[in-house]
Parts: sequence; C-alpha cells; structure tokens
Amino acid sequence: MKKIICLLLASLTVMPLFSGERKRSTEGRLLPEGRKKVAVVLSGGGAKGVAHIGALKVIEKAGLPIDIITGTSMGSLVGGLYAIGYNAQSLDSLVRGLDWNYLISDRENLNRQSIADRRRHNTYILSRGLTFGKRSSSDGGFITGKNIELLLEKLCTGYNDSLDFNTLPIPFACVATDLASYAEVDFHSGHLPQAMRASMSIPAVFSPVRIDSLVLVDGGMRNNFPTDIAKQMGADIIIGVTVTDASKTSADLNGTLSILAQIVDFNTKNKLEENIALTDLHIAVDPKSYTAASFNAAAIDTLLRWGEEEAMRHWDDLLALRQKIGLDEDFRPTPISPRRSTVVTEKVRVSGIVFENMTAQDERFLKGKFHLDRLDSIDVKGEEQLITSMRMDLFYQTATSRLVEGADGYQLVLTAGNRKFSQVNIGFRFDNEEIVAMQLNANLPLKKTLYFSSDLTLRLGKRILAGGELMIHPPSLRFSRPVLSYYFRHHDIGVYYAGDREYNILYNQHQVNFDPLNFSFHNFDIRAGVRWDYFHFGDMLQSESSRYVHFDNGHYVSYRASLNFDSEDNWYFPTRGARFKAAYAYITDNFASIDGKAGLSDVSASWRQSFLIGERFALQPMLYGRMLFGAVLPQIFGNIVGGDTFGHYVENQIPFIGLGNVEYAERHFAALQLQAQQRLGKSHYILLRGAVAQHASQLENLLQEKSLLGVQAAYNYDTIFGPLGASLCYSNRTKTPYFYINLGYVF
Repeated sequence: MKKIICLLLASLTVMPLFSGERKRSTEGRLLPEGRKKVAVVLSGGGAKGVAHIGALKVIEKAGLPIDIITGTSMGSLVGGLYAIGYNAQSLDSLVRGLDWNYLISDRENLNRQSIADRRRHNTYILSRGLTFGKRSSSDGGFITGKNIELLLEKLCTGYNDSLDFNTLPIPFACVATDLASYAEVDFHSGHLPQAMRASMSIPAVFSPVRIDSLVLVDGGMRNNFPTDIAKQMGADIIIGVTVTDASKTSADLNGTLSILAQIVDFNTKNKLEENIALTDLHIAVDPKSYTAASFNAAAIDTLLRWGEEEAMRHWDDLLALRQKIGLDEDFRPTPISPRRSTVVTEKVRVSGIVFENMTAQDERFLKGKFHLDRLDSIDVKGEEQLITSMRMDLFYQTATSRLVEGADGYQLVLTAGNRKFSQVNIGFRFDNEEIVAMQLNANLPLKKTLYFSSDLTLRLGKRILAGGELMIHPPSLRFSRPVLSYYFRHHDIGVYYAGDREYNILYNQHQVNFDPLNFSFHNFDIRAGVRWDYFHFGDMLQSESSRYVHFDNGHYVSYRASLNFDSEDNWYFPTRGARFKAAYAYITDNFASIDGKAGLSDVSASWRQSFLIGERFALQPMLYGRMLFGAVLPQIFGNIVGGDTFGHYVENQIPFIGLGNVEYAERHFAALQLQAQQRLGKSHYILLRGAVAQHASQLENLLQEKSLLGVQAAYNYDTIFGPLGASLCYSNRTKTPYFYINLGYVF
C-alpha cells in the first residue's frame, strides 16, 4: 500500500505545466509601528513540509513579527493553521499526535463505527460504495480525503465560515491549480478548510475539490513557493522556507521511484528561481532520504528537528533582519496564544442547526430522532451520534459536522455527501482446512416513507451461506433498529475425538431471526428477539471406532438476548481495550419446551483484556465459557470446541487453541487463555498462547474433571489482504502437533 501511495504521489508531476494564472492583489495593512511588513512563505512538499514548523520555532525565538503568511500544499496547512492562532509549539504537538496513516486514507473513524461496521471492515478486502446524486469532490482520486477534511474543519473551529483571509489574526493566502484551465488559483477568501484541502489535493492521490466550475488540485503544479503572492499582499520583507530535495546526479537515477521523484522535483520548481529571488532570507531544508509520503513518527520527529536546525544556521541572518525591518532592540512581537488543536470536549452553546445537502424528509428525521428543535448545547459525543445516524440511518456516503461561531453561540452545520446507493464488499480467504473461500456482501438502502436497509450475503466454499436481513430505521426509536433476517447454511464438518476423525456430517440449516431490540453504537451492540431454526441432516460418514451419535431433523424456536462490547484498538492484534460478550438463549421445539420438558437454557460469556507493556509487547488474558442447562440437549446445540475463533465453523463453536479440529465437549465448559503478543517492525507479530479448560456433564463436577491443556506458537504478517499466518499447536487431548496456515480475514 505504501508503495502504491508513493507512486501516486510521484504521478503529480508527470502532468505538464501550463501557463495562465488567476491572481488577486490585496492592500497592505498599516502597521502601528510604521515598520516594514514581514511575510513568511512555506513551500509544498507533503510530509517533508512538517519541517516548516521547526523553522517557525526559530523565527519566533528570534522575535520577528509575522504580518503575512502564504503557502502551498503542506505549506498551506501549516500556514493556514498558524494564521488562525496555532503557534509553532502547538503545531509541533499536533503533528506528533496525529494518526497520519488514518488521515491520508479513507478508513472510518473507530469512534463512528459500530461493532458491526468494524467487523465488516475487518472481513472484506475490497469495499466499494455506489452513490447517486450530483458528482462531488469525493470523485476522481485514490483517496477522497474525507478524514483530513474532517480534521481541518475541527482545527478551524471559529474560522470555518466563509470569510476574507485578510481578516484572520495573520493575513493568509494559499495556492491551488484548476485542472479545467490549468491556471493558478490563489485563495484570499472563502472557506478556509476547503482552501487548504484544495491546495494539497495531489492529482490521482487525493480527489480534487470542486468549486463551481473549478476542479482544484495541488497548487504545487503551478506555484510551489508563492513569494510572489506575499509580495502582492504588501510584504516588504520575505522569509521563505522550502523543503526541496537536493539535485540528483545520474548515479542517483537508478530506479523507477528515483526517476519519478526527479520528475516531481522538476515540476515543482516551476517559478521557483524567480520566487526565491524575491526572498530576503531563504531557509532551504534538505529532507535527504525522506519523501512526500514519509508520515511515520520517526520521520516527522527528524523533519521537525532538521527544520529547526537549518533555521538556526541562519540565526545571524534572522537577527540582521530585525535591523532591516526597523525594529528597536527591545521590540518583541505580541506572542501568539497557543490554540487548542481540537474542539472542546465540554458542551458548547448552540444557537441553531444548519442542514447542507439534505432533503426536508432527512431533516425531519434528524429533528425527530434527536429533538434538535430543543437543542441548545452539544458536545463531541452528541456530534458523533448525529454523524453516525446520517451514515447509518440516512445512508449518506460521507457526513461531517462543524461549529460556526456566531454572536450568540455556535451554529452546528451538518453536511451530507452523496447518498449511498449500495455498498459492495468482497472477501477472500485461504487456509489448509477449507482451502479457498469467498464471501460477497451488499448493503442496499431502501428509502421510502420509512427508512429501510437490506444486507445480502453469499459465501462460497466448504461452508455455504446465503441470505440477508432487512433493518428498519424508525425516527421515533432513537436506540433501536428492528431487524428481520433469513439465512441458509450448508455445513460440511469433520468432527474429531482426541485428535482422530470420528465422523463427517452434512446438513442444511434454515434460520429466521426477528430482533425488535437492536441497538448498536460505537462500542456497544445489544440485541434481543426470537429465532426459528430448521435442521435437515444428510449423510454422515463414521469411522468403525466412532461413538454412536444421532442427529434428528427438526425445528426449534428460541428466545435470545446478547450484549457485545468492544473497545479494542485493533481487530486482530489489539494492544489496548477490552472485548466482552454475554448471551442467553432459551431453546424450545414448540415455543415453550423440548419433548414435553423444560427448554434448554444456553448461557455463554467471554472477556478479553489487552495490556500494552512498552511499545511493542502486549499481554491478553481471556476468560470464556458456555453452560447448557436442561433435561434434553439436542446434539446440534452441544458444545463444540477447537480452533481459535468463536463460531468460525458453526455458531456454537468455542475456541481452544490446542485443538486444531473441532471436537464435542461436555455441557459445561470454561476456559482461561493467556496470549503474549510481540510486534516486530510495523506489521509482523509473534504470538504465544497457553490455555487451560474444564468441562463436565454436571456443573458441580466442573473442577473435578481432568483439565484440557493447550499451547500454540504463531507468526502473523498483517497484510492488506488480511493476516498471513502460520501456527503450531499441541494439546494433552490430541497429543499430536497440529500445523495451520491461513491468509485473509476471518468469515
């Protein structure tokens, strides 16, 4: 993935440069001191541009005033935030704390994903949303940029309405390029987050920003170092900072990436020499081996330091500028108050709600669901709930919110993207048990008088699944989305005993669920309802030494409730957070009993907690079990143990890492597992697991039976196609090592 992004970044400057500019001059401000006006100009450069922050630290330290700031691409982001009150130290803290891998992707924010959303995200390797409506700025790029757009809206709280950039605490301008006319577009007014986003829209990497007839991409295509704009804005003294790579020799051009990087360098040098000539002090930071995509923590730390060190080499020049500007020796600029890097977490006063790109019916839905007519304040959690509802209930592909400051408080602006027509997901998996499996999924909104959504799934392989669910999104029910589902499953399962295969069973299962209570938000998922199952058994192949097992065709009605909580930071390799699930089911064959006796009570629970020790090592204890109470136990509902995933082959499967294949266990089963996880590099993991379990036919005998013991050593590489892993396990039940390999997400 990183190589793909690097190649796309490099593709920016393969496009030729064209003439034609769109310019606007601004009147300079009269300064109380009668001194010369100072501008700071920041070049583009992607990740390399964080070096600007280090240079700004030194400029502040030298006591130089900054009256104008201009920038391109990353320079526009740093410059725009500086212009509204983020000083160099607050910007330093900000860029170090950001998750850049998330920002330069279209991954969903975990704070906005339900558990079901996260499960889908970690099941399918390919997801594609189809929308209807007019084309938007989300079209035309490998990355839509929605995450960085949301960040900029939050960072610019108080300055995210349409405004004149000359009225900012420091007058500001940035540069973009119009692909329709290949002309330079200089922003001196408008929506500040949108202007910065347009300035850094690398073609083919980020989707362009569309404003009226303009299709705006990275300003580096036309003017990567806009000192000329600072001059037009009235600057008398210009301090410029660039992060251009050193010129390469023929010996350096020995690979595809180096050649593309050289093309990038040449294209971004358009107007460069002329603009450098306009500077009174040019601070040129050499990023050396770092590229526009070097957003890792080590690179950011180094680039910040290099920017500061290079500016310090010009310390005498900076002090000399004080005299040239006409400053007294005791002059000190008014210090910039550090600005908070995120919106406040406490409640803020809201004077009104503005809906953008939404129908009147959608507005009524949100007003009714969240009582917006009576809303007078809101916090971050409230914003998250609104945005989640816009995505899940109203089916918008993207949804954002921002607070616009007014005279009597903030206005909350809710902006919707194009409505989702469908979401198509594809998953592939290989392992040495099922060989190859594929799963297809489609989510189809059905907007009528009420809001519905349907979710269809088809799995092909050894385990066949087909079916779907219909979910109702009523505005009158804020905390529930009733769901009706039907699934057909074809099972082909080998059942073992003490490591030897006893029999292979083929059967079909028809299942209908109706859950009137279906609440899902962020870390919680609560369901309650009724279910009907019908099992039809086909041939069963038994070994000569296998124990007699009998399966009867039949239907069952069960009443079920479950609570699922998940706060883990990674679906497969967590280092923080907890995962907890508790479920209860009362199973009958006639709505009340089984074979004239009390129904079967099914109680299950699991809890896992992750503890990070140091930066790369984590411990994860897990306690889990399943207890069955009742006079009659249909064999199909019995405890099946084995593998390392709950419900992978059949719903009632309980993991036990020492058993590679599945085996039946007694009615009452409880286990404790401890996992040690060591990360090597960025995506390599070594896992060591140990587990102990007790099972018995009578609960009072649970601790008296012989313990099951299991151990496992595994290696996993976290790829874009899902984990690639190999594991070796052993248990005192099988007394035989078991080797397992897999590639892909679990489904």
